[in-house]
Amino acid sequence: MRVIDFKEPFDPHEVFDPHEVPRAVSAIGMELVTGGFESQKHAHRKAQLILTARGLVTCDVAKGLWMVPPQCALWIPGGMEHSARAVGEVELYVLFLDPEIAGALPTECCTVSITPLLRELVIAVSRLPPLYEGEGAPGRLVHTMLDQLATAPVERLHLPLPADPRLRRIADALTTDPSNRATIGEWARHVAMSERTLFRMILKETGMSFGRWRQQFHIMLALERLAEGEPVQAVAFDLGYESASAFITMFKKALGQPPGKYLASRRGQGTAAIGMTTVG
Repeated sequence: MRVIDFKEPFDPHEVFDPHEVPRAVSAIGMELVTGGFESQKHAHRKAQLILTARGLVTCDVAKGLWMVPPQCALWIPGGMEHSARAVGEVELYVLFLDPEIAGALPTECCTVSITPLLRELVIAVSRLPPLYEGEGAPGRLVHTMLDQLATAPVERLHLPLPADPRLRRIADALTTDPSNRATIGEWARHVAMSERTLFRMILKETGMSFGRWRQQFHIMLALERLAEGEPVQAVAFDLGYESASAFITMFKKALGQPPGKYLASRRGQGTAAIGMTTVG
């Protein structure tokens, strides 16, 4: 068990390769004191669960951005290409599951809310000794954790990313200037298509209206900045809201809680460590 203190961002796969572990479930827990981490696009044969106990992780998976705020986890089915990025101090736990034991879990990528019980189960699994026998108490611990994971509720923390180059131009422009309040008609003229065509294309590629997609974009960006300690008022103004209260109203309507309460309810309280374990 140890803490990782890196001066520069690093790839966690440099310290742990799940494919080298001959067990159905393997896990790693880590605390990154500085620098965060970033990984390039890659895929695993095994399914992956990323639990964030403190800090915030963003993953690019399946033509979309997925956010993993404190006390949430990201489920990535096996074989799905993805990359990940974290900034600042983070505490996270990562599980890898063989496909044959992940049958009861989602077949699509999703962000799930983690109960206190499930959080402790994941941490306990990550602290089991390497290559521990799967029979007895360790095996029962893993199966209980899997049962709890299968019933975890899904969070609305996904931002679909369109594949069409013209829509990507809009997404890139909003990334550069998230306060841009241009209407869908103005964007249609910007990318040289009719408003009706743009509306249909956005709905087809993201499953959302343009207004709903932009709101989700704002939520994702706001969560990342709020998790880094920026004040609500500054984030609200930078996203183009006339007041902090207007932003808070939008946030509460989308996620069920105002920003401060939402983050406080998901902020980890425990100490962090790094360890590796495998369970048969």
